[in-house]
Order: sequence, then structure tokens, then C-alpha cells
Amino acid sequence: MSYNLVWFKRDLRVHDHAPLLHASRNGPVQCLFIVEPSLWETADTATQHYLFLRESLLDLDAALRKRGGGLRIEVGEAVEVLDQLWHESPCMALYSHQETGNWLSFQRDQAVQRWCRSHGLKWHEFAQFGVVRRLQNRNLWKQHWEALMAEPCLDPPSCDWLAAPQLPLLPEPQALGLIQSDPPLRQIGGRRQGIETLRDFLFDRCSTYRGGISSPLSAPTACSRLSPYLAFGCLSLREVVQATRRQLDTLPRGDARRAGLTAFVSRLYWHCHFMQKLESEPELEFTNLHRGYDGLREADWNPAHFQALTAGQTGWPLVDACVAMLNQTGWLNFRMRAMLVSVASYPLWLHWQPVGTWLAQQFLDYEPGIHWSQMQMQAGTTGINTTRVYNPIKQARDQGPHGHFVRHWLPALRRVPKEWLFEPWRMPVKLQQQCGVSVGVDIAEPLVDLECATRQAKARLYQVRGRAEVKAAKAAIVEKHGSRKQPSRRKTKNTVGDWVQTQLEF
Repeated sequence: MSYNLVWFKRDLRVHDHAPLLHASRNGPVQCLFIVEPSLWETADTATQHYLFLRESLLDLDAALRKRGGGLRIEVGEAVEVLDQLWHESPCMALYSHQETGNWLSFQRDQAVQRWCRSHGLKWHEFAQFGVVRRLQNRNLWKQHWEALMAEPCLDPPSCDWLAAPQLPLLPEPQALGLIQSDPPLRQIGGRRQGIETLRDFLFDRCSTYRGGISSPLSAPTACSRLSPYLAFGCLSLREVVQATRRQLDTLPRGDARRAGLTAFVSRLYWHCHFMQKLESEPELEFTNLHRGYDGLREADWNPAHFQALTAGQTGWPLVDACVAMLNQTGWLNFRMRAMLVSVASYPLWLHWQPVGTWLAQQFLDYEPGIHWSQMQMQAGTTGINTTRVYNPIKQARDQGPHGHFVRHWLPALRRVPKEWLFEPWRMPVKLQQQCGVSVGVDIAEPLVDLECATRQAKARLYQVRGRAEVKAAKAAIVEKHGSRKQPSRRKTKNTVGDWVQTQLEF
């Protein structure tokens, strides 16, 4: 029996799903998801990603079966699985969403395209984000984004379903080589959880979005927390944009939620702006956007610094508390993410790529297009963005002056007096003894002198930035990747280069 094959990837929903709708209009439908071992062997994946995915797949299968269908799940490489299904019963066409993923998924899609051509099979791909494939000119990108977001959301279609087998037992993480621990406080996957999170944010928590997303204390509830549901496609970006704008239309002037939701919509725009960078330049995952910065940090890799950072033993309380929170939750707000990368890139002078790979594992909401653009922006290798260096001591005082955050995540600091909390290594030995803590034993000492190391790092970066050939190459990068959206005349701390424009603060 001829049928249309709908290949689900990072779009785990039946609502606002163009491939499913178009396939349903052209004959019977079979829905497929492929657990690809090679993708789970890459260094940017982790146990938490797979378990969130597995939860989302179960939710998707339940939604399909409720409508008379079901999800066929196969384990294997994409081309091999498609070839197997072809030999069982050739399909009429392949339908899926476009994906802006990591380098391996990019190569996988190219292999699938070659397979489709060799079998004379049409592969229909649809955009699910405001990302333009083979974009030639950035000037009209904003209009494209607005047009896509304005299109009606698609209802789940009525399908003539091809019978789906019973959902198989999905592999355990260890069978795919995933050995990381699952953060015990991470978010749970699935569209139902995503919808609940969206409603909670739109009708309640958004009132604290403005002003609440910077502090790691208030951010867990002030932020929307929608980023993993967008990254795995449990929710579509368009339905989130439209739901937010509908809620805005119902709120009276002066309602605190208006300011929060207005700011939130702008972040949804920037979400796609950064994804477009990787779509237009897939090598961004592992090469400097501005090649003039090649060699800036590579030869100075310090494994001891990297080990201390990933173990939460840098000696700077806010940094180590953020690592502890990531280990438990898989999430961190935008400013703390920026601060972590800043510390890694400047005083610790670590190259952004290995640090980014580690953080990709740590972030449940890892979205390659956003992640790698932001890693390079914060590391100063884009050549077009303002250098932003976050002082972890100042950030600790600004974002949690009473020390509740660092005391919560670093129990040893609960015995340290407030006046020494953010620089405990300066505490006199006699006072350490009275408090029952020992710097260097219970509390790590800083790896480097923060002020001196930061000053030296900035000098090295500015030396490269000042070269004539580096300056000359900047214009081409702006033309290819720069935003055409006009910034607001009102000056704010959240400028175009900051991490606030990504999914990372959702």
C-alpha cells in the first residue's frame, strides 16, 4: 500500500505541524521517528536530552493514537532505516521539518537527500522556525519572520493512517553511550508539560519577567522556561508567538504583564536571528566566525582550568554555585550563562569550543544554532560584537547581595560570614577556624588573580582586534550575519549583543 512518510525529528507534536498536514492531503500517512546512535554519540549530547526526548516521544505517540494513528520508532542510522522501510513498502514521498542542528545532523540530512534522489523520492521540507534556507540577503529577513509568525497555526489533521506497530521499548541511555547523570530537578518532556508551562507563564509568571530574569534567584520563575519545549519541538515557535500576542491584546495598560510579554516577544525574534547564523554557516560550531581570531586561545589550553570549571571548583562562589545548579536542574538563566562563559574565556583563557561542548551537555534546552553563536559572541571571536566581560564577584553582589543563591548551592558557604561570602579566600585563618571551614579544603581557592588575568586577556583580545586585516574583514561578517532590526532609541542594559535575545532566558 502506498503511503506518505512523515519523519519526526525535533518537532514532537501534532499541532501546527505542516509536514503532517500536507502528507495527510496526499494519501495514507505513516509517522516515523528514528533513534540515531551516531547522533547520540556526539559530544554535545547527554542523558538528560535523551530522557526528555523519550518522554516527549511517549506524549507524541499518545496524541497520534488518540487520533487513530501512532508513531513508528526505529533504532538505526537514518539512511539505513529509510532503506529498510523502502524495501518493506516504498512510500510516495517523505515529509519533514527543516532542521538547523549540529554538524552531524547537517551531514545526515545531506545523506538523506542523496538517498531520496537515488530512489526518485520527493522530500518535502517545511520551515518551523523563522530560519531561511539558502538565505541570500539579510535585509528582508525580519519581514520573512513576521510573515511566518502571522500565518495561522495548523490544527492536527484527520488522516488515513497506516497501521502503526505497538510502541517498542526505547533503548536505555547507556545503550547509546550516554553515561552522564540525569539532573534530578530537570523539566519533564512532552507537549502537555509544555502547554502547562506556557499557560502558567502567560497568565501569571510573566509579570516578573522584566526585572526578574537576571538574578539566579528570581529567574527560575520569572523566565518562561519554554526553551526545552521549543528546542525539541513540543511547542511551535509560531503558536508561542501568537499566544503571547493574544494575551497582550487582552491586558489593560499599566498591567505589569504587558511589559514582560512585550520583552518576551522580542526574545522570540532573536531566537531565530541567532539560529539563522548557524543555518547560513554550519561551520560555526567548530570554527571562529571571524577567522582573524584563529590561534587566539588554542595553543594555551589549560586542562586544570577546564577541570576546575566543570567540577565547580574555580573558587569564585557564584561560578561554582551556577555549576552546582546546572548539575541539579539542567537550566541556568541567561546572565549566569553569560557569566560562566565570560569567566571561562577571559580569566581562565579557555577556548570556547570545548567549553561550549561541556555546556551543551549541561543545558537541557541546548539549541545548536543559538548555543554556538552565543559561545562565540561571549568569547569575542565574532569580530562584530561588543566585548562583554562579567566579573563574577560583582555579579554575585549585584544579583544576589544577601548570598542566598550561593549558600543554597554551596553548603560549605553557609558557615561563612556575609562580609566574606563572595571572596572567602580573603577570610583570616583564625576566622576560618571559628567557622569550621578551611579555604583550600572545604572551599576552593581562585585559580588565578581575577583582576590581573582579566586585564591580560582583554589586552590579548584587543591586540588581535586592532589589526588592520581583522578590521577589514568585519564588514563581510556584518553583511552576512548582522541584524537588520533597528535597536530601540531607549538605552537599556539588554543590548543587541547580550544573551537575553536567545532562548536561554525563557
